Amino acid sequence: MSWWQALILGIVQGLTEFLPVSSSGHLEIGQALLGTASEENLFFTVVLHIATVLSTIVVLWGEVKTLFSGTFTTPAWNKEKQYVSLILLSCIPVFIVGVFFKEQVESFFGSGLLIVGVCLLVTAFLLWLSEYLSARSLRAQAAASQSDKRPHDVRWQDALIIGCAQAVAVLPGLSRSGSTIATGLLCGVKKEQVAQFSFLMVLIPVLGDAFLEILKVLTGSVEVPSIGWLPLVVGFLSAFVVGCLACKFMLAVVRRQKLTYFAVYCLAVGLFAIVWSMM
Repeated sequence: MSWWQALILGIVQGLTEFLPVSSSGHLEIGQALLGTASEENLFFTVVLHIATVLSTIVVLWGEVKTLFSGTFTTPAWNKEKQYVSLILLSCIPVFIVGVFFKEQVESFFGSGLLIVGVCLLVTAFLLWLSEYLSARSLRAQAAASQSDKRPHDVRWQDALIIGCAQAVAVLPGLSRSGSTIATGLLCGVKKEQVAQFSFLMVLIPVLGDAFLEILKVLTGSVEVPSIGWLPLVVGFLSAFVVGCLACKFMLAVVRRQKLTYFAVYCLAVGLFAIVWSMM
């Protein structure tokens, strides 16, 4: 892999990690088009995910700092401890998948674009369905003034359900942010909260997976020189910078705009990936 290929893939990762269009799916498509797809690039993908996790921390530093301070500086139960507990609860499903099904999940990466295309179509459907049902729910509330069905804060059952969506979204082409945001909206979570929760809940599993991959490097299980340090650094920096911009953009989009446009985009790219896989 050359440095300019790493630059392109880093930009793709930074853009698509936060947009509900599947970063893993776009990386698979990008590697296929650039001719860089191989099993050894799994470590490169992990490095790009670390970069976007760090960009999440930078953009949401105020929230992260408040959660950290409220959790560890006082023994009393408070809203910060509850929020962190909700995040930990949401990580249980993906932890189960990572422990018991890691090899099966990794086998899907680098296996062609057919599964990527199908998963992108599923992402498109989820985005459209969440937007449609959310709009219908708002109309029903306005007509009936049903205060008990208004959007609410993240609850325990919401966190677990959103966590299940994150666990399923480990498949390439099934957008993690798209699946978790759409699931949160379907659960009735407030739009201004669902994106932030979606971005924060990924910190623990991605950093945990990164720690395991680093251990593999230190023990010699992964041959980093076969990838090259320059592509790793270029990919990391490009994913981090673009990720910061994309994270801010997506937080604003979920609060103010609709997800239908992303559904149309995922539909188009999914069909392209399926057609490409048949050529």
